[in-house]
Amino acid sequence: MGGTEAVKKLHQYDNQARTIVSSGYSTSPVMSNYEEYGFDGVVKKPYQLNDLRQELRRVLNNE
Repeated sequence: MGGTEAVKKLHQYDNQARTIVSSGYSTSPVMSNYEEYGFDGVVKKPYQLNDLRQELRRVLNNE
């Protein structure tokens, strides 16, 4: 199961779940249009811990 299928199933159980997609494929349509695929945030691999921390804060605080 890929990320887009997983986020759809997750939202069936909890439609308020906050999700972040992460991939090393920067040309993926999911990475450039993550909200259209049901994600709330995005972190491109490879990433530093601080990058993930910032995106987690942004998503969890609805910024």
